Amino acid sequence: MSAEEPLADAIRSQAFTLGFSAARFCTLPDVWAASDRLQAFVEAGYHGQMQWMEDTLQRRLHPQNMWDGARSALILAYNYGPKSNPLDGLAQTDMANISVYARGDDYHELIKKKLKHLATWIVDKTACQLKVFVDTAPLMEKPLAQLAGIGWQGKHTNLVSRDLGSWFFLGVILLDEVLSEDAPEGDHCGSCQACLDICPTDAFVGPYQLDARKCLSYLTIEHRGPWPEVYRHQMGNRIYGCDDCLAVCPWNKFAQATHDIKLQTRGGFDGLDLHDLVQLDDAAFRALFSKSAIKRIGRESFLRNVLYALGNHFRASRSHETGARLQYSLSDESPVVRGAAVWALRQGLDAEAFAQMVTQHKGGEGDSAVIAEWEGRV
Repeated sequence: MSAEEPLADAIRSQAFTLGFSAARFCTLPDVWAASDRLQAFVEAGYHGQMQWMEDTLQRRLHPQNMWDGARSALILAYNYGPKSNPLDGLAQTDMANISVYARGDDYHELIKKKLKHLATWIVDKTACQLKVFVDTAPLMEKPLAQLAGIGWQGKHTNLVSRDLGSWFFLGVILLDEVLSEDAPEGDHCGSCQACLDICPTDAFVGPYQLDARKCLSYLTIEHRGPWPEVYRHQMGNRIYGCDDCLAVCPWNKFAQATHDIKLQTRGGFDGLDLHDLVQLDDAAFRALFSKSAIKRIGRESFLRNVLYALGNHFRASRSHETGARLQYSLSDESPVVRGAAVWALRQGLDAEAFAQMVTQHKGGEGDSAVIAEWEGRV
């Protein structure tokens, strides 16, 4: 064992004490294939409205582009595994289906606090300089995690672990020294393509290639304004994120439910009725999703998602209650919300009833986005 290994083992032990499920090291390579893949992704336009990917592309291509003093990385995994299969909730079309990672508290704050605690401990034991990252910086965490041996990027482009399955967050500490180096992880997807086959919007161009513009996680969280109509039907009741490609992965047989109460499903979050959510004003929206990642997208995008999902339910149920709740949103201050309500109502009304509603509620000449929805020009 080298002189550095006892320190590396002590760092891992400290990380496990903080609740991390894995902690592994890698040396930063001079070049890596991840740079070419990212450039191809952006050049193809697959990033959609995520302009920040273009703006930070050069810094994102390699960790040393962001911090030239970095020499190695400590990659940490934090489990957020669910207690039940999230695909089970897709059958309840009047209830909101929220991505597992967003059912508890915002992971950014939780994990960054733990990373800073660990970073302080490392600085106290060494003379190194370091920087901590959780998801929001221009840093490709998943390729680093594969170099460190935590897992591999599956055909769905997400990280998969033989020990943890698919349900874990990543944190990164960049270091100006090489404290240790673990073996990288190989690809263990084999011939399986369950994640590609289950995608409700056919968002995968091919194995390991995602067109984010078609992905429900992108559409519900990153996209602003009305969606292309085809994806509204395909979303079902998924109002924030989509877990299908993760949930179907056979490696999840090794996954375990999280023990961190802050990441477990909040009380009531596994039973949010779309009919109630559609009536949230801004204050109620902020109160319900306080300390939640969901609050980041804002009320307008959230209600747009809810209305599309409620339109899918209305299409199947023709429920008078649903129709009444949808009409409530026709007078919302946001044209995006009003337009989503129009589309949702069209799903469950016959032509005559819809024509009568057009006469009663159609907006003024300046409300072009909403009028386009009335006329079916989306």
